[in-house]
Amino acid sequence: MAEDYCEHCDLPLSTCVHGNPPAPEPVKAPPKASPVTRKRVASPRAAKESTATVRTAPRRRTDKAEFKPVIVQVLQEHGGEREADLVLAELEERLADVLKPGDHETGPTGEVRWRTAARWARKELADDGLLLAPQPGVWALTDEGMTSL
Repeated sequence: MAEDYCEHCDLPLSTCVHGNPPAPEPVKAPPKASPVTRKRVASPRAAKESTATVRTAPRRRTDKAEFKPVIVQVLQEHGGEREADLVLAELEERLADVLKPGDHETGPTGEVRWRTAARWARKELADDGLLLAPQPGVWALTDEGMTSL
């Protein structure tokens, strides 16, 4: 069988773009409906001031501010200086009723959360000038800390 060849590109008409019929016109999709936009009218409720009280979630852990006066009190009772571990042990005894369940969880550092909060409270007391750290592992009050409370 003799195949016919295209006179433009010398390819068989079965593979030549010139010998194939033109592609059909693409079917146009119907236009999409435009989204309906509605104007928002301020409701009369929104115009009034809210009289509802805002509830806050109960705290899971004791605030570090609650540790500060107890730390100062413990150090004052022991002459203004005490080993950190002994201070923390006494804090645990005195704050047993105050500490919340979340305080007894282990934090990302591996330390119990209430101990971390107590250390932050110690740092804030040092920033306030009430406490200093003369040597590692010992918490000591300044003269101002001895007379506070």
